[in-house]
Amino acid sequence: MAPETGRMRALNDAFRQTLQGGRVLMTVGVSALPADAVVRAVAMMQQFNAFTPDNDPHGEHDFGNFEIGDQRFFWKIDYYDKSMKVGSDDPADPATTTRVLTLMLAEEY
Repeated sequence: MAPETGRMRALNDAFRQTLQGGRVLMTVGVSALPADAVVRAVAMMQQFNAFTPDNDPHGEHDFGNFEIGDQRFFWKIDYYDKSMKVGSDDPADPATTTRVLTLMLAEEY
């Protein structure tokens, strides 16, 4: 694994687990769920560790999916520059990157 990949993985894991170090968004579908369902979905996202070559082909821990009952959720981390206008030139550098984590219903993807 390249050093940049290891840094990105560590930054992504820390962000997802603490919800600190970036921006967190929920789609309209997630926001419309009952509050207890949203709390449970956020907790499942924070605890997610079922990374496989299928859902994490680059080893960056930037995507995951899980189910609660009959509801399937996706979460994804994207990387923007500090102005939030374009993609980050170096997602492994937190000084130049804003991480954006989006929690969504699978049907919204």
